Amino acid sequence: MSTEPETTENAGPGTPDTRETPDRSTGGDVTTEGPETADGTETAEGTVTADSTETTDGTVTADDTETADGGEPVEGAGGGEPVEGAGGGEPAGGGDGAAAEGGAGAGLSEAEAELAAQRIERERIERRKAEKTPVESGGKLRGKAADLLAAVRAVESGEKPTATVFAEPAPAPRRPAPEPVRRPQPVAAPVAPGGPAPQTVDAVRRVLAEGGAPDALAPQVAAALGEGADTALREDPWQLLRVAGVRPEQADGFARALLGADCGPDDERRGRAVTVWLLEQAAVAGHTALDLPTLTAALGRQGVPDPDAAVQATLAEGEALVFQDALEEPGAPAPRDTGTGTGTGGDTDEEQERPVRVLVGLERYALAEESLADGLARLVNSPSQEAGQVWEAVVAGLSGGAAELARAVAGHGLVLHTGGEAARAEPAALLGAARAAGLRAFAVCHTPDGRGRLAAQPGGEPAEQGVGTVAGLLSGAEGPGRDADGALELDLLIVLDAPQLDVEGAAMLVESLPDGARLVLSGDPGVLWSAGPGRVFADLLAARVCPQTVSRVPDPGPLGELVSGIGIGELNQVAAPGKEIVIVPVRDAGEAVHRTVQLVADSVPRAIGVPADQTVVITPGHGGAAGTRALNTALKERLNPGPGRFGGFDPGDRIVYSPAPGRAVPGVVVGADAEGLHLSCAGAAVVVPRERVEGGVRHGWALTAHQAVGARWPAAVVVLPGDAAQALSRPWVYTAFGRAERHLSVVHGVEQALPKAVADIPPKPRTTRLQTLLRPQEA
Repeated sequence: MSTEPETTENAGPGTPDTRETPDRSTGGDVTTEGPETADGTETAEGTVTADSTETTDGTVTADDTETADGGEPVEGAGGGEPVEGAGGGEPAGGGDGAAAEGGAGAGLSEAEAELAAQRIERERIERRKAEKTPVESGGKLRGKAADLLAAVRAVESGEKPTATVFAEPAPAPRRPAPEPVRRPQPVAAPVAPGGPAPQTVDAVRRVLAEGGAPDALAPQVAAALGEGADTALREDPWQLLRVAGVRPEQADGFARALLGADCGPDDERRGRAVTVWLLEQAAVAGHTALDLPTLTAALGRQGVPDPDAAVQATLAEGEALVFQDALEEPGAPAPRDTGTGTGTGGDTDEEQERPVRVLVGLERYALAEESLADGLARLVNSPSQEAGQVWEAVVAGLSGGAAELARAVAGHGLVLHTGGEAARAEPAALLGAARAAGLRAFAVCHTPDGRGRLAAQPGGEPAEQGVGTVAGLLSGAEGPGRDADGALELDLLIVLDAPQLDVEGAAMLVESLPDGARLVLSGDPGVLWSAGPGRVFADLLAARVCPQTVSRVPDPGPLGELVSGIGIGELNQVAAPGKEIVIVPVRDAGEAVHRTVQLVADSVPRAIGVPADQTVVITPGHGGAAGTRALNTALKERLNPGPGRFGGFDPGDRIVYSPAPGRAVPGVVVGADAEGLHLSCAGAAVVVPRERVEGGVRHGWALTAHQAVGARWPAAVVVLPGDAAQALSRPWVYTAFGRAERHLSVVHGVEQALPKAVADIPPKPRTTRLQTLLRPQEA
């Protein structure tokens, strides 16, 4: 490795730095802002961020390290203002909006037209109010109402995270229903879902006012609780926890105001609501279920006096499900004689009982995991034999690792393929050979960048023919059509970036495949896991229910050597004669920001020849003195200064757009008008409605590793300030360093924490059931 090009810094990973260590405790408060969570927002100040692994004293160990991301509810930097003009600019959301609504409403039924007209009128009223009395969040509120509104707005904008309690803590986002099956259609701007009925919102607003909560939460409460939301909220005030960003202590204050003396910590309604809230937090942290002792311990820390009763009440109401999964530990001793002295001479029922673990989970993820297991078993057990001769021709046309992969696919319905970036050539060759042989084959990647890199592989297919994205295939915007039964018209589906599949996305893909189709899951097992709950690829590798092929193609050059070593737990010194790897020691976070800006704007373009717009900055979290917000502010000031007249954005700003939880799409701001903020994302025009800008778009010169996974850039600058030491793990370092194609600069201030993380800190454990569900299919 070398030092930064044309600078005087000394090479080497270990230099003194000024650490800003967050206050951490087991089962206590963590007063830190920063590392992102499973959907990308960072953990909360003053909230518990506990690991799901219990300690010997029964507590849950606190942890605020970054977890899976890629599509968090991202905030608009630059103040997160609504998308409207300032300083003479045209309002991004200006105009009446009636014309657009009216044009779109052609062909609507009378009821739909009436609802549309009501929505337009409501928007006019709200716009007039905003023009007359612009108020900051909570500006005219006092006491707990102002605190609650400010907290929720802060969570939605990404300024502050919500309370969390598990290993990889994150807020409970509003989770969309699975995308419906649609026929292929042109890529279009996302359309904001229709809001709740105005009368429902008004009724909820009155209940919120009675409880001292800000009425601005009414639309979110009405959307979360549906029709009759006011009655449901009055009968159970803790249903306020369904709104993203609301924490138990805030819901408690609202309940006390509504219920008075009837409100108490032992209220069954509170126990149920907090139980569901904790399970949602766990899902965002990557778990599909929780061990019962972990859940009851977390309930105790939330002030629930009888955690077991709370769980039982939640199960009785059908708000969660319980599972008893048999444990099969290697080398476990056989059940011993109980010594009852019954004299029966046979084994008792107690002797025959196998150890089990009791898990509790939300129905949504439980059903997705079970559906995924059933679908995978169907593929494993029913490979089509009709195309045998065709597959022989496919194998004959390939060589090396691609031929080995093709032979495995020819005889099996499900095949796993592992390898680094260079290994993508093997599934690309398989895709080309299968399509050339007349098979209906298609490949999908996690990101548009991944799709482009796959299509550019030798033997790959043009993106418009054989390559797409997971989201595009599931939505119907990309890929083949579906048959009368709704199944994809495919003989072979290849999924790259498979570690980024969560249980819901994987279940939807598998359910969409017809009987006899073949599925190849390909990916690098060393990268960070999915943004959503589950660890599908890792569970399948461990379950060994299907053939696994390992690519022997190494990633080339000094960067490939460095990353390969990290994958096996070694941070090696690598010769980099062409300054492919540069170490830039820093003493504190302020210097880290300064050196990062200098690298992106000056040193890397001058010495390496990679322009600033092709360089990505990666840092462990959003908050802190060297998080994405601080870095993006400094980079914008240097690379694209401007007043941020479109909700904090200016034309030319690099952004990352999150169309849905678990997805993060890099892009550039083009402009703004009455429709919203106009972006260019992977060459496609996207319009983000003004009401979704604050929660769906953030500046994107600097990303987290979870946002960057699935994409690569010619150059990457990885920023490791002193306060980032506890956020590091081997998968994080492997993922961050692996985003660079030609050049990697490491702004290094964590001393020996970097080699320690690479050598000793594995992925955070996730509680899932997929291996157990697949166990009956084991040979």
